[in-house]
Amino acid sequence: MMKPFFYFCLLTIVLTVSCKSDKGENPDAKSGATKWADTLIYPEETHFKSLKQITFGGDNAEAYWSFDDQQLVFQSNNTAWDVKCDQMFLMNVDETFKDNIPPMVSTGKGRTTCAYFLPDNKHIIYASTHLGADDCPDTPLRKNGKYIWPIYDTYDIFVADLEGNITAQLTNEKGYDAEPTVSPKGDKIVFTSDRSGDLELYTMNIDGSDVKQITFELGYDGGAFFSPDGTKLIFRSSRPKTDEEIKEYKDLLAEGLVQPTEMELYICNADGSDLRQLTDLGNANWSPFFHPSGKKVLFSSNFESERGFPFNLYLIDIDGKNLERVTHSETFDAFPVFSNDGKKLIFSSNRNNGGGRDTNLFIAEWQD
Repeated sequence: MMKPFFYFCLLTIVLTVSCKSDKGENPDAKSGATKWADTLIYPEETHFKSLKQITFGGDNAEAYWSFDDQQLVFQSNNTAWDVKCDQMFLMNVDETFKDNIPPMVSTGKGRTTCAYFLPDNKHIIYASTHLGADDCPDTPLRKNGKYIWPIYDTYDIFVADLEGNITAQLTNEKGYDAEPTVSPKGDKIVFTSDRSGDLELYTMNIDGSDVKQITFELGYDGGAFFSPDGTKLIFRSSRPKTDEEIKEYKDLLAEGLVQPTEMELYICNADGSDLRQLTDLGNANWSPFFHPSGKKVLFSSNFESERGFPFNLYLIDIDGKNLERVTHSETFDAFPVFSNDGKKLIFSSNRNNGGGRDTNLFIAEWQD
């Protein structure tokens, strides 16, 4: 589950700062046109050859490409689309949505998170709480003055076709099963579950068979993605170390909560072997995704931020060297995902929102 962190960042950021004044407003973006708009790019963002805004309003995040790079599935709570909490929507890559509404591919019930295409480009997987209740579950964000995420025990992972019909249920265990992503090889799914009593990573075949636990240390392991060749995984983790940290983590987990403000990135083989910590930056390092070369990781972080924001995108080699800042926002950039051909990047950002609360999706033409 990634989105509540996004909500917290959004609430913190938009009430305090706005986008750089030298950016101005892009008339093409305001009209919802599909023209590539270089004025959305900050001068220092040299990896972006061009940038296009594709949603206009609401909170939009965690967009993922179909295997043929022709479609995107993403989650949104845009009230103008008649949803009360995160649901899944489908779009073609050449579309934008401002005054029109994309087709919903989740049930419209409960809360959903982390949709991902299957290799046939005709089905998606996603996690949903709809079997627990039709209504949106509560989303507590603070406890004892500290920021928290809810870990809903009604999340399970489902397969749906692109008309929104559920065709399979992949998990049936009691408790949290969510955050599924699919290997580029098309053979495996990685997901997070608390079925062991802790939040660990598991893999399974794309039909839900052969479930294997691959992480075992105490702490929240989540948001995992495969490398382009399917041999490695990158993920975020909050690993408590001191007695006080361990007690706090266990007490919160017993209430179905985690505190994700201190997270680092870890990398391992797809079977969990050769596990090692990749970053040691402090604050929250999360939403990692492999660079098309497989030799670098792009991720979001606030490690340079004294007050918890902004969040920007960074590149780092898989050996932990050559850290490079990619975006230069004063608010929030996160959820970066490369297209399968490696030519484009989609991410979520508060840029060009007029100083309001909207977080939208942007597609960049990437250049190394």
